[in-house]
Amino acid sequence: MGRMTLVHRVLPPSPYLSLDEYEKAGGGRGLENAKAVEREAIIDEIEASGLRGRGGAGFPTGRKWRSVAGFASDVLATMVVVNAAEGEPGTLKDRTILRRNPYEVIEGALIAAVAMDARTVVIATKASFTEEIARLRAAIDEMTKAGWTDDLDISIYEGPEEYLYGEETGLLEALDGRPPFPRIAPPYRRGVVEVVETDADATADSGLAAHVEMAGDETDAPSVLVDNVETMANVPKIIARGAAWFRTEGTDRSPGTLVCTITGATRQSGVGEVLMGTTLRDAIQEIGGGPEEGQTIKAVLIGASNTVLGPEQLDTPLTYEDMQAAGSGLGSGSYLVYDQRDDMAAVAAGVARFLAVESCGQCTPCKQDGLEISDRLAKVCAGTATTIDLTAIEHRLITVVNGARCNLAQQQQTVVGSIMERFGDEVRAHLQPGSDPVVPEVVVDLLDIDDAAQAVVDERFRDKQPDWTYDATWSGKSPVDRFTDHRAHQPSD
Repeated sequence: MGRMTLVHRVLPPSPYLSLDEYEKAGGGRGLENAKAVEREAIIDEIEASGLRGRGGAGFPTGRKWRSVAGFASDVLATMVVVNAAEGEPGTLKDRTILRRNPYEVIEGALIAAVAMDARTVVIATKASFTEEIARLRAAIDEMTKAGWTDDLDISIYEGPEEYLYGEETGLLEALDGRPPFPRIAPPYRRGVVEVVETDADATADSGLAAHVEMAGDETDAPSVLVDNVETMANVPKIIARGAAWFRTEGTDRSPGTLVCTITGATRQSGVGEVLMGTTLRDAIQEIGGGPEEGQTIKAVLIGASNTVLGPEQLDTPLTYEDMQAAGSGLGSGSYLVYDQRDDMAAVAAGVARFLAVESCGQCTPCKQDGLEISDRLAKVCAGTATTIDLTAIEHRLITVVNGARCNLAQQQQTVVGSIMERFGDEVRAHLQPGSDPVVPEVVVDLLDIDDAAQAVVDERFRDKQPDWTYDATWSGKSPVDRFTDHRAHQPSD
């Protein structure tokens, strides 16, 4: 694709500091158009645009909206939730959007509320995202005073820090005052309790890693639409300018843009918006300045969710279809870059520990096998492992997904497994006598990118225990064991 420049469909180059600034830039037209047409027409336009979820899964947004509208309850009104619980390692794009233009995200949610005939909008974020919460509160106040929200109840939910809070059903559990433990009850319902037990041998179109049977639909529970921040930020312009306009950039199967976060072994860290179809190499160059002087890229980790990519795959276009063809995925647009100085055994150990610690423990293999993978990879890094440890890791990467109700265990299998496969020689070298020990990488959520364009990670994670505490020693319990009445308590540090 060659040299390119960043675009600004949903990520303006500088923040909008007032609602007036946003309106002068065209803000509000989407909501006006939405109120002037039938609800079905709004969904039709979103579906025709080809917009897909930007939170990681890439599910077609229009299809999701149509499904949720079809599941509307006769008893309780549908609600709209914006998932702003960003916690994927290496990702800062949602928080950057909220800092620069919270108005567009809120307008997108208001349009969704019109389409869903919803009376409640909740923006679910983490309590630690203080800057983003302040921006959201100020924007909501301005938009309410200006009459944008009508009689909608719009609020901000300040949730826990845990990774699983970003999982859709885990987030809905948190909204109902429970720990963010993923559930089997349908993700398009709020306030439901599972009515079937997990069964690793069950077959159903649940979308869960182990294909366990989905709990039955609860017709008296409110329908809920949950969409990611970046997804919602695309909605206003689609409704203001039309699906055809949205499709003028990107590719036919992946229209629009992608907001990427580039960190790691690059000249700088940063967040930028590129056209879908831009190559990974060009995105790294444009946003991150390319590899550091004299270095070459060895690998790119896509958060903690997708198969690691090698240097020969850097020219893969950033589209859903091309990344899938490369054996990986777009994820949430987070690309952690590693060069020849980085030890991939340390990276594998870092990913394994992150996922093992963040596992809630509802599914025993996910937690216990994940911890074993993590512990044995730590031995590899320390130079104390044997071939027995590698054999155990390979076995646990198979069994870790047994009975899994969410994708976290699948991520352990996919990401760690791909590193072990691609960089097996590098891992096995640590079994040789006299090999230099390495410290496992801290693969964890990104706190910020500082004024010097350097990534700031949550170093505190080094001390986080598998029970989600920061105690000096691990209690030996899983998070789910700590909350015996987990429907009545919130997790705490």
